[in-house]
Amino acid sequence: MAHLAPIAKTQPEAMPTPRLFSVAIITISDRVAANEAEDRTGPALVNLFKENAEIWGVEHTSVVPDEVLLIQSVVKRAADARVNLIVTTGGTGFGVRDVTPEAIAPLLIKQAAGLTTAMLTAGLKKTPMAALSRPVCGVCNRSLVVTLPGSVRGATENLEAILGVLPHALELIAGGEGAGEETHKRMQSGRAPPVEDESSSQKAPSLQHHRHHHHHHHHHRPKHGTSTAAGLAPPVATRARSSPYPMIAFDDAVSIVLSHAPILPAEQRRVTHGLIGHVLAADIVAKEAVPAYRASIVDGYAVLAPDGPGEYPVITSATAGGAPEVALQPGQIARVTTGAPVPAGATAVVMVEYTTVVKASEDGQVEHVVGINTKVQNGENIREVGSDIGIGQVVLKKGDVVTAVGGEIGVMASVGVLEALVHRKPIVALLSTGNEVKEFDTPAPLTPGAIRDSNRPTLAAAIVAAGFEALDLGIAGDSPEVLASSIRKGLERADVLITTGGVSMGEMDLLKPVLEKMLGATIHFGRVALKPGKPTTFAVIPPAKEGDPPKLVFALPGNPVSANVTFYLFVLPALRKMAAYAEPRLPIVKAQIAHPLPLDSRPEFQRAHLSIQTTASPLLGATTTFVAHGTGSQRSSRLLSMCGANALLRLPPATEGKREVASGEVVDAIVIGGL
Repeated sequence: MAHLAPIAKTQPEAMPTPRLFSVAIITISDRVAANEAEDRTGPALVNLFKENAEIWGVEHTSVVPDEVLLIQSVVKRAADARVNLIVTTGGTGFGVRDVTPEAIAPLLIKQAAGLTTAMLTAGLKKTPMAALSRPVCGVCNRSLVVTLPGSVRGATENLEAILGVLPHALELIAGGEGAGEETHKRMQSGRAPPVEDESSSQKAPSLQHHRHHHHHHHHHRPKHGTSTAAGLAPPVATRARSSPYPMIAFDDAVSIVLSHAPILPAEQRRVTHGLIGHVLAADIVAKEAVPAYRASIVDGYAVLAPDGPGEYPVITSATAGGAPEVALQPGQIARVTTGAPVPAGATAVVMVEYTTVVKASEDGQVEHVVGINTKVQNGENIREVGSDIGIGQVVLKKGDVVTAVGGEIGVMASVGVLEALVHRKPIVALLSTGNEVKEFDTPAPLTPGAIRDSNRPTLAAAIVAAGFEALDLGIAGDSPEVLASSIRKGLERADVLITTGGVSMGEMDLLKPVLEKMLGATIHFGRVALKPGKPTTFAVIPPAKEGDPPKLVFALPGNPVSANVTFYLFVLPALRKMAAYAEPRLPIVKAQIAHPLPLDSRPEFQRAHLSIQTTASPLLGATTTFVAHGTGSQRSSRLLSMCGANALLRLPPATEGKREVASGEVVDAIVIGGL
């Protein structure tokens, strides 16, 4: 974070050395957040600020959808981090989804109507359509917030209209002794800061990336090897005592994750069991009919139904895999087996149970005459060509999931489909962090202070069970360079990275600064109001190549239960979204609590075992209920609480009047395992 530097003393006629002000640029757009459109305005604003690096340093860019709570969360986080200037672009019009003014206005402790007027006035000189813009400006905490239109032209013109006065405004907002005095002296001597207008050839102060790469955004990445370690591990006595990341609600956090999880592109894959868990990216159309021939449904005799009961000569026989070479004439029958082709001319099949042998060869191997003892209807016991599936019929639809039940693979195989277009499933890289963490199979005894790594085996099992591929990156020690190198290596192949540990407030918790300052990541949240898993962090790293999807990073807490629970709450829904599941969230059922459960000050997800209980009632008949039993102590380090758990119970925070959930109460249960 760039801090305000003191203005150097100068000779009376010299301009003072400018301060370096930090800038955050937030693009607000549903389509850009969903990767359906390219963000052009954000990078244009970055370029506009780049022209005077001695004044401005862009430290943060991000993209959020047009959601009030998400907009407020990102702005508050930037303000809490003491970013000097927060610029938003988009959502200031009259569209149904344009909610930026409504999101920003409640956050402001001081309005800046003059800045708003200046922008509108400049815009109206260009076009009367500027009257339809609804900008708001003001102070949030000690940050100045400016809302700009979403178009490149509108945003840059509005910013240029006020850019010259912003340094003075930021000096005043920062406060302190002598704040703004130099600017007042210049104004009194006729040397007011320049404000660019249509006739001015002098550029206003503009923005530039911080020269030490203390920035992160969606379109540029720091070069590999850039060292920022000096600012990553400050002396223990000077480290922050409170998190700069605002605490956000669980539902908001999930929405943020899903809004940034891209649906991965489609690819052709062979029809094998390897398709399990994939989502179809196109309809599957039958290339062949099922059955492809007239087939007998039973073992028996092919007949002409109008002949009726009687004794008939057996002229041929047909078994599955063979084809009769003669056609039946009236008064003739043919022996057939289940699945065998029915001879031409036959109109029905009589089950063998309704027949008797009248005459056979001496050795019993050949039937010469058989009695038909029942009357049948035309078409009885015959599967006509295409009666199950016709050629050209859509057998599976785009968006269908190929399940492990086997039906989808079986249908494709039966109609001659050899390949299917499916969405690629994300590959997940796993990295444990911490000097104290050792491989779980390290021979005993461990040195004092060391712990066995249970997180990677646990999460790998959960990832594979959910149908995704896990890539093991091993363990990284508490070194910025080691962490950054391990993450880069993993993301060369993986789409999603899960790290465990290093996200809290300890002196060696380096994940967040490494992600931001060494890997160019945008951290969308760093704390969530839930138990377990409060320090859960979600970040997005822009793609190395244009057109590729961004990389998602989930920095989970190091406590085993916290890591496991937050995987199901945040990571798995993201993986399902990336794999194109129509409903990425895990199923939720109503469950009745079997015994009292204590409530925490935070919303909590307690591990439980769900069972299905059926009760009989004279009035209601049989009723089925999900019953939840707790799994013992819910301490975040106690991995035993995950054993036997197939659900996470969503419990509300405690209140003065309610300290526990009573036996028999009903709560939401997120299903994470088989019932």
